[in-house]
Amino acid sequence: MFVWTNLAFGSGDEVFAFHVVDEGSGRGVPMVSLTTTNGIRVTTDSAGWAVFDEPGLMERPVHFEVDGSGYRHAKDGFGYEGFVVTPKAGDVKELRLLRVSIAERLYRVTGQGIYRDSVMMGLEPPLPRPLLNGNVMGQDSVQVQPFQGRLFWCWGDTLRTRHPLGNFRTTSAWSDLPDSGGLDPSVGVHLDYLLNDDGDVASMFAAKGEGVVWLDGLISVPGADDEEMLVAHYGRWKSLAKRLEHGIAVYRPEKSQFVPAVLLGDEFDWQHPRGQAVRGDGDDYWYFAAPFCTTRVKADLNSLLNPASYEALAWSEEKGDYEWQTTRPPVTQEDEEIAIKAGEVRLSEALLQVKDAGSNKPVRLHSGSVRWNAFRSRWVSIAVQKEGDGSMLGHVWYAEAKNIEGPWGKAIRVAEHPNYSFYNPTHHAFLDQEGGRLIYFEGTYSTMFSGNDNPLPRYDYNQLMYRLDLEDSRLDVVR
Repeated sequence: MFVWTNLAFGSGDEVFAFHVVDEGSGRGVPMVSLTTTNGIRVTTDSAGWAVFDEPGLMERPVHFEVDGSGYRHAKDGFGYEGFVVTPKAGDVKELRLLRVSIAERLYRVTGQGIYRDSVMMGLEPPLPRPLLNGNVMGQDSVQVQPFQGRLFWCWGDTLRTRHPLGNFRTTSAWSDLPDSGGLDPSVGVHLDYLLNDDGDVASMFAAKGEGVVWLDGLISVPGADDEEMLVAHYGRWKSLAKRLEHGIAVYRPEKSQFVPAVLLGDEFDWQHPRGQAVRGDGDDYWYFAAPFCTTRVKADLNSLLNPASYEALAWSEEKGDYEWQTTRPPVTQEDEEIAIKAGEVRLSEALLQVKDAGSNKPVRLHSGSVRWNAFRSRWVSIAVQKEGDGSMLGHVWYAEAKNIEGPWGKAIRVAEHPNYSFYNPTHHAFLDQEGGRLIYFEGTYSTMFSGNDNPLPRYDYNQLMYRLDLEDSRLDVVR
């Protein structure tokens, strides 16, 4: 557990603060909002601290309503999750919440003010730049791969301090692995951004022409001289509905940029890296979870750069089973559901029909990752639900399978974000601890796609890290 010490930034004697903690672990809980009856809202930072210093409301009883997304406060006689406190400078109100979410929210990975309130309290955060790093205000959709003995991170879009238009051609950063000088993943991730001379994050993509550029399917692979290379699919987009160009790019360290290596036509819809990449059985193939591993390619550079080498999982009427092949597109969850109803695929042979382990209702998944887990001796999926109850893309589910293709059957919700999105989540297997018992995943917390027009300051459009204990008996229902 991190030990907090006083700094010269501020003093707890000068402000009133809430410290919101998990009543089970005693750990500070991030992203808990406390709101007065006239709508003044403070929200805990990544250590669970929230400073309140409102003229006119000090030294008098004030009611605060609690909103914790996965954490609960006892209700009063009128059904409100709230409490009354008299704020006084120098005082701290500890608030203990019950965690009802199976996954534990740990901290915000990106953005401004990650430890804002801790610094205002005169406490020392675990990050060297706890208030602002690389002038980054917000970041969307993470890709990360171990590369050259470190971790190489990429994000789709980045909001900056100086202008509403940010960097929309991919941002990158380095960090050290936990066993090679990096932070313990329970504490945080120290990101070292690739910057321009002006201190802003640099554009990582060299493609010409208009539009934003996003990467996915990031892979590390030996090159022609056995030198490690980064490869990814890229798309240049005018809008979410209009793609202008796509292909396969490689990272050039001497340029600190990704450079197009293969330009693909629109007919190559799936014959490229995509989603979250993972090495399969025997390490002979890279598989691509989007959110299921239904495409793959041999794990060598020539195959990765050749669209004809990609294979898709599809149903074979002749074999009466699924097969890997190169001509037909990969099966989707919706395709398989239609085929089952039409009697073309037997339910007993289905691979992607995920069900809520509690209600047995279908769970349609949108994006996520698949990783091998030694603790469970299973492939494990962390994925966000599409059109979930009360959240378009906010509920995160956990499932297991004996094989990388599936079948994926029962699943359980491990995190929820009501009226908010948590899209493109991914499990960082390189951060696993205790033989895979503890796993870490993050996703983009955003109002986008949610219909919510009240974004949460600092947290909105940023990455949240969660930890999941796979020894939790509640997960056994997915076996």
